[in-house]
Amino acid sequence: MDNQIIQKKYCLYARKSSEEDERQALSIDSQIKEMMQIAEKEGLEIVDIKKESHSAKESSKRDIFNSIISDLKNKKFNSLLTWNTDRLSRNAGDLGSLIDLVDKNLLIEIKTYNQVFKNTPNDKFMLMILGGQAKLENDNKSINVKRGLRAKVEQGLWPAVAPTGYLNDLRKDRTGCIHLDPDRWNIIREIFEKVAYDNYSGRKIFNWLKDINFKTKSGKDFSLSNIYLMLNNTFYYGYFEYP
Repeated sequence: MDNQIIQKKYCLYARKSSEEDERQALSIDSQIKEMMQIAEKEGLEIVDIKKESHSAKESSKRDIFNSIISDLKNKKFNSLLTWNTDRLSRNAGDLGSLIDLVDKNLLIEIKTYNQVFKNTPNDKFMLMILGGQAKLENDNKSINVKRGLRAKVEQGLWPAVAPTGYLNDLRKDRTGCIHLDPDRWNIIREIFEKVAYDNYSGRKIFNWLKDINFKTKSGKDFSLSNIYLMLNNTFYYGYFEYP
């Protein structure tokens, strides 16, 4: 089938991940603004705009992206306009779904701010290379993060959010250090004392915390499950354990 004789109807897709490794990407509104300017300049027909805030690391996890695949199959549009290919996919599964639609001529063009991909061997190969590069970046970042966490632990530093009753030190020269939370530490100590000396159950502790209106750092009630997790956390009796 000759793609040139088919009227191209575009879906503009903008995605922003809420995760740390993509915070430097253009915001959703910025992506839409940039791509709409390109559409206006080149006379592209935009029939739908879809946007979502979700990581693209795992396949079939994005509801909006999945709806795009469904709409392509139902021929609601036949082309995609997006800021960059990594907005579409950072995993092999979702990339494979797009390539399959290209092979079936249900997706006749993917257009980014500086590239166009059509149903040609070279374009599909380049699309797979860029998708594989995005996945490689994700995998390498994951390895680097884990290595950084291990390095902190080996130095005796706490590499995560401080347990209830403690606060992370926010000073740059004290990264990984924690200190007592003046608003909650005494209550946490009393919880352990009530369990040790007064035989309080988890449920009784839960009710007691409700009675005194105890809240976590985020302003939420301390759940029963969190009480049991805390009582089994080795950190509270001085054993530093981190997976």
